[in-house]
Amino acid sequence: MRVFIFISGFLLFFHLANAQTVTTGNLKNGDLIFVGAEKANLSGAINRVTQKRDSIAFDHIGIIEKGHDATFVLHASSKRGTIRENILAFYQTQKTADNKIMVYRLKDSFQYAIPAALLSAKKMMGKPYNWTYILNENSYYCSDFIERSFRKDHIFKLEPMTFINPKTGKTDDFWIDFYKKQHLEVPEGKPGCNPNGLAASEKLMLLGNFINQRLAN
Repeated sequence: MRVFIFISGFLLFFHLANAQTVTTGNLKNGDLIFVGAEKANLSGAINRVTQKRDSIAFDHIGIIEKGHDATFVLHASSKRGTIRENILAFYQTQKTADNKIMVYRLKDSFQYAIPAALLSAKKMMGKPYNWTYILNENSYYCSDFIERSFRKDHIFKLEPMTFINPKTGKTDDFWIDFYKKQHLEVPEGKPGCNPNGLAASEKLMLLGNFINQRLAN
């Protein structure tokens, strides 16, 4: 399961059919890789509170690191915590028949932030996944991990979380049960971030739809 829990000030509107294809060879250090949301369970609950309309909804994110002979994704995995994972393994675990994996890149004027972001990301390796989505220094969720990686240069910002279903105007039942099981109150209004909000940043540009050529052939 992955997470993007909060309403963004922007919705992501673009035509996927016109998106360019991105392969491993096109990737650069600091590129951000976004995983499209599924429609059921946690992802379904996420979609309800983010008012998804005619746009791709993301529910996971990682940052690219290009090694000498391999490409890696640094991300906060719900199953393994914060890890550095070969991009082939990442693709195999994240890609489904119903979702798309998209790549964004920082615009030229913000590329300076990437070396420090990768250093910060590596310092956070080995931390557990944050299932409460309430910010703390001992565990991270996916977009939290990315926001922290770039925090030194203020590339992204935290915003108030919301778990309200816009169709009912009330807290979504899924989230009531989700936090009840953890003996917590729903953290409405607490600071946080989400993949959709990060993807909507004016500091990023969309490269296109990522295809792993080794699996596509």
